[in-house]
Amino acid sequence: MVGLDIALAVIVLGGLVGRPRFRIVRQFERGVVFRWGRVLGRPREAGIAVLRPFSDKMVRVNTQIITAPVPAQEGITRDNVTVRVDAVVYYRVMDPVKALIEVQDFSFAMIQVAQTSLRSIIGKSELDELLSNREQLNQGLALLLESPAVGWGIHIDRVEIKDVALPESMKRTMARQAEADRERRARIITADGELQASKKLAQAADVMSDSPAALQLRLLQTMVEVASEKSSTVILPFPVELLRFLEHSSLPHTDRAAANRAARERSVSRSQEQADAEETAQIATEDQRAAIEPAPAALDEQGEADLERELGQAPAAEDEDAN
Repeated sequence: MVGLDIALAVIVLGGLVGRPRFRIVRQFERGVVFRWGRVLGRPREAGIAVLRPFSDKMVRVNTQIITAPVPAQEGITRDNVTVRVDAVVYYRVMDPVKALIEVQDFSFAMIQVAQTSLRSIIGKSELDELLSNREQLNQGLALLLESPAVGWGIHIDRVEIKDVALPESMKRTMARQAEADRERRARIITADGELQASKKLAQAADVMSDSPAALQLRLLQTMVEVASEKSSTVILPFPVELLRFLEHSSLPHTDRAAANRAARERSVSRSQEQADAEETAQIATEDQRAAIEPAPAALDEQGEADLERELGQAPAAEDEDAN
């Protein structure tokens, strides 16, 4: 009786132990089966995986893209600036067998490689590159991570530098630099505007110099503009003749205007002198002609004397012919 019970127990236990085991592999996983410590063929795809009892063991590997934040690393850039940089790595397992066999813990290994690569990138770069040229630094960091990751069956999807922390003294220095640059550009723009305005004002002065009344009208217009505000009072303690004095100041445009006015005055005076000279010459010519030509009465007396002389000479000539 006891022997029968033992036999039944052995049969039931053998049936339970010898029955195959079933494991479920999800869509984003791959199952690596080890039989007596050896990898059994290719990894199992999504679905039900059948395992032998006692001999088979399956390890599931996630094949999704893994987001691994890299702790902030402090380093000195090539231009001797201390910075603190953190990053994030996106990778996925392409070969589950290599990820389990070639490295003990591929997630931890990837984080360590990312930290050392980030320190190397900090030492090779300058501060301006870390702040403005991050795309190229991200590509360089990805290449540094890709070298060991390929042997582990891992593909680096992308690497991004998240933040660059600067010391407070460097932040203040950069703020002063940016402020000085903006002030420099503002001064250049203001100077350019003053240059253009001075050219226009010089042209306006040249135009006003040809007409002195225009300057007085401009003064009156300025007074009207100033007097438009009821709270302002305008007092002009100098006469208008002072403005004419200001026209002859030593400014270049006023010098040109004065030269133009002097040239016009000289041309007018020269024309007047020429007209006076012509009139004087005409009067002298008339006087000389009057001095040369005798008066009509004198011409009559001279004619009678000549006639008598001719009459007196004629009888004498006839007497000589008769003799």
